[in-house]
Amino acid sequence: MFTITPRKFTKGNRATKSLDHHGEDIMRNSGIKWILVLLTVGLLLAGCGNRGSQKGQQQGWLEVGVVTIRTERVVLTDELPGRTNAFLTAEIRPQVNGLIQKRLFTEGSEVKAGQVLYQIDPAQYQAAYNKAKANLPALKLRVERYREALVDKAVSQQEFDDAEAAYKQAQAETENARINLNYTQVVSPITGRIGTSSVTDGDIVTAYQATTLATVQQLDPIYVDIPQSTLEILRLRKSLENGGLNSDNTNQNKVKLILEDGTSYPAEGTLQFQDVTVDPTTSSVILRAIFPNPKNILLPGMFVRAIIVEGVDEQGILVLQQGVSRNTKGEAVALIVDKEDKVQQRILSVEKIIGDKWLVSAGLNPGDKVIVEGIQKVRPGVAVKAVPFEDNRN
Repeated sequence: MFTITPRKFTKGNRATKSLDHHGEDIMRNSGIKWILVLLTVGLLLAGCGNRGSQKGQQQGWLEVGVVTIRTERVVLTDELPGRTNAFLTAEIRPQVNGLIQKRLFTEGSEVKAGQVLYQIDPAQYQAAYNKAKANLPALKLRVERYREALVDKAVSQQEFDDAEAAYKQAQAETENARINLNYTQVVSPITGRIGTSSVTDGDIVTAYQATTLATVQQLDPIYVDIPQSTLEILRLRKSLENGGLNSDNTNQNKVKLILEDGTSYPAEGTLQFQDVTVDPTTSSVILRAIFPNPKNILLPGMFVRAIIVEGVDEQGILVLQQGVSRNTKGEAVALIVDKEDKVQQRILSVEKIIGDKWLVSAGLNPGDKVIVEGIQKVRPGVAVKAVPFEDNRN
């Protein structure tokens, strides 16, 4: 009989273990491969993302607000300081000596032309007039008798001439006495508003004294005197001659006023004339405008600002002030977006501010896209995305 003795399969066990280890290696290697695949895909995606981002920046994803330049009809005005002056001014002075008996007006009131303002004591002037007038009848009769006697040669021609001269002299003295008597009533030569009185009842005055008794001023209408520099006048004349400006025949002589408190005067004025004399201290000439003033809002001596029309630029170019800056040389510059969506810098020639815009005479052309929003984020040469600027202030 055979006896079967069990034994351990050491070799088989080793084989089993080898199989187990081999499976683990396969799984381990597979996991590493998958990790590598995932890492590779991630890197590829990241690379694509970076290239896409760079491409996006090159195509101008940085947005800036722009306005497209166009020409337009621009009415050019100039705002200048001015002072109001009365239309008529009368300084009241006595024309005879005497004592003021009565002041016949209220200070600050409206007076009429011919209205009596002061009464000077007329006694001595009345007496002089009465005396001169009393001599006239006798002298007149004497001339008439001498004329008849001259025909009969009863008097000489010389005697007749002397009598006639005496009569005419008496007539002149009487008229002079009458005038002086009338001068005792001091009247206003114009209609207007009268100011304060420098004398009171009982004061002594002299004929044509230096000190005025009072001043009457006509305030409706009223003048506004506006100094304008000769340099500005020459510039405007040159612009008109070169065709850069056209005359605005409708509004050329119209003037508007801004009062001291910043409000606009309700009525327009008319430019009257330009003075022909230059003030050597200021190198300016005076423009005089006239304004209606029915409510006496404007008083003589007030400071105002006058807006006058200079002309019309039919092809004017305006750009928002926020789109214009200054370089280190003090030149006006603007940034524009060109056809390749890149930023360029332009040096401008600016004339004046109109509202919230600059009037540009050189440096910009119709169709240019000027950056007015986002200027701080860009510099010349970079690519940007231009979007129309929306002004939300209106």
